[in-house]
Amino acid sequence: MEEIIIATKNMGKMKEFTRMLSPLGYSVISAKDAGFTEEVEETGATFAENAAIKARAICKACGKAAIGDDSGLCVDSLGGAPGIYSARYAGDGHDDEANIVKLLKNMRDVPEGERSAHFECAIVCAFPDGSEICARGRCDGEILYEKHGKGGFGYDPIFGVSCGKSFGELSPEEKDRISHRGKALRELVTLLEAKEKA
Repeated sequence: MEEIIIATKNMGKMKEFTRMLSPLGYSVISAKDAGFTEEVEETGATFAENAAIKARAICKACGKAAIGDDSGLCVDSLGGAPGIYSARYAGDGHDDEANIVKLLKNMRDVPEGERSAHFECAIVCAFPDGSEICARGRCDGEILYEKHGKGGFGYDPIFGVSCGKSFGELSPEEKDRISHRGKALRELVTLLEAKEKA
């Protein structure tokens, strides 16, 4: 079983990666479990740049294939914010709840029909031979007026999708089918399979 290191401290993301990559024969471990404890500064201007920075740093340090992902929520009425700053929207040291509170406050005067948003994800897998693959995914929806559901993580309870539910109300399997990360992971899997056959 091939081992892949995931560059994240977010256990929600770890569960999603494990759920989708394990059935394909990959042993998924966190950067911490691989012995990588350094803080990688995300200095990129895009999700893909930040994902690559993380993947390269861990691959170089551990000598194994490493996956970095960066994702975030982009709200049209806020000019694409919080975007690459989604995890730190309420400021360093604040949690998901603080981010949600700030976003809902900033959108309190935005009417129905103008609350469109999308989640975006970029996943980069860096290999010890210097090669890389990059996959992307996007899920469109809208920002709800209040939280619905207790599932998922981050902004999931206030992100409404076409089925009439929030990400926070979907089962993990339902979310994987339509989410930005689910789409990017499926593309990543296709790219990984193609790389192995090449």
